[in-house]
Amino acid sequence: MSSDDTAPSPSGDTAPSPFHEGPAGSADPAGSAGSARPADRDAAPQYVLPLVLHLEKTAPPARTDALRTAARAVLTILADERSTGEGEWARAMRDWEDARIRKVVRRARGAEWRKAAALPGITVTGGSAEVRVYPPIPLDGWPKELAKLQVSGTDLDDPEPPAAPDREGPVLWLNPELEMSAGKTMAQVGHGAQLAWWELSDTDRKAWREAGFPLSVATATPDRWRELITSGLPVVRDAGFTEIAPGPTVVAEGGERFCPLPGVRTALR
Repeated sequence: MSSDDTAPSPSGDTAPSPFHEGPAGSADPAGSAGSARPADRDAAPQYVLPLVLHLEKTAPPARTDALRTAARAVLTILADERSTGEGEWARAMRDWEDARIRKVVRRARGAEWRKAAALPGITVTGGSAEVRVYPPIPLDGWPKELAKLQVSGTDLDDPEPPAAPDREGPVLWLNPELEMSAGKTMAQVGHGAQLAWWELSDTDRKAWREAGFPLSVATATPDRWRELITSGLPVVRDAGFTEIAPGPTVVAEGGERFCPLPGVRTALR
């Protein structure tokens, strides 16, 4: 599973606060964090944020739970004290955010998972899913325990229809016109969660973190999607290099209690 092999988003996007995917599973924050110009980000050393999904043959996680857990994993490492200030991961996090924001999702089971879990990182658990997130690494600097993990060939299903979004926390809305693999979708919702995090004040971040980063992932109806992408809310846009055509993939809508976001809130459909 991966969001690899994407290319820069075409120019001319007009949606507010877009989160463009760039080369090799990257995302260009488009002004949401830092002030680096696109050319500067391309010239900077390139890093990737690895995420590993625990995927046993006999007990695969539900798809929606895996998506939520991946988004929470990204938020968890962004908020970790080791990622900020003078923390041990802070330099890597800054270097990663100064370049293209790349995320790669891989899968592991059995002994592979145990070896992956022994590396420095954070394991985030959902209802049925476990995702481990690691501090950013250079594109060509994958630890051998992660480099050999597979990135494609497995997808996930929801054994039962997912529950309606819990509006207390934010909702990461998926484009209803797209079909993406589980790995690519995990990377996309991770981008959406990161974009939402960048929009928040320190006070709002603290409240959301202390609550355990409650959030929902859901597919919008076509009418709802058209409202969302013109509402002023943060939008993730894919460059269309793999799996899908260029265009918006995720819109992050703020919650009623946690993660307030700019934009016009409209009635849930």
